[in-house]
Amino acid sequence: MENATGPGESGYPVFVESIDADSRYRRVRLRGLGCEPLEPEEFEPRVRQVFPDIDLDDPAQVHWEDRPGQWPPWHPGEA
Repeated sequence: MENATGPGESGYPVFVESIDADSRYRRVRLRGLGCEPLEPEEFEPRVRQVFPDIDLDDPAQVHWEDRPGQWPPWHPGEA
């Protein structure tokens, strides 16, 4: 879903890409900044740094491409 916000941007302030089974991260597109790989622990602090007043539960502000709120399985010690 591309629009006039710029190349690779979805129109949502936050767009969480689909889960990649080979990664512990989810790629998160932050409007105006591009895409960043984030771990679950990094997600909320980073999003709030960019959008302090965002409602993380509002699907008009945070769009999950699949499995909302879920992250790839990863265990400490795995590369």
